[in-house]
Amino acid sequence: MNTRQIAYVGVSVALLAVSAWITLPIGPVPFTLQTLALAMLPVALDRTGACASVAVYLLLGTIGLPVFSGFSGGIGSIFGPTGGFLWGFLIGMLVATTVKGLLPERLPLFTRALIADIILLLISYCCGTFQLMVVGSMDVVAALLIAVVPFVVPDIVKLAVGAQVGCAVARATGRLSPHA
Repeated sequence: MNTRQIAYVGVSVALLAVSAWITLPIGPVPFTLQTLALAMLPVALDRTGACASVAVYLLLGTIGLPVFSGFSGGIGSIFGPTGGFLWGFLIGMLVATTVKGLLPERLPLFTRALIADIILLLISYCCGTFQLMVVGSMDVVAALLIAVVPFVVPDIVKLAVGAQVGCAVARATGRLSPHA
């Protein structure tokens, strides 16, 4: 990674933290703007930068810095009821950036970004639901009703906005031509 890429990762980590702090508590899984910030990364950064941003964000939170929702941090956040969503972000970003790179270039950039973002979100939902089931001793229906169903519509909106902003960032930073 060069200096510019490292700076982009640093800004992305800060954006992930700030977006997590914008919280509306609606049960054990809070509503945040994190999905919007995550949706920008697969298109605004290359695969290495996007994955490094999420990995650094998770590392900072795991060692105790208050970068997670509700100004929380620590290993308990990763292993707690909603921790699966957090580590699901990293797995999702790995898969999403890989898929985005495999999609045909003839598809519009926004379409490729949105497909990648939907994959990222689905993986995060799966990991988060699984951990909530285990830690919260819930069945799959209860976990989905608490952790996924209330968020589907707002998350789709956040993905669309994040993908659009990510495309604009990619163009503005010179990663893409203005017409891509």
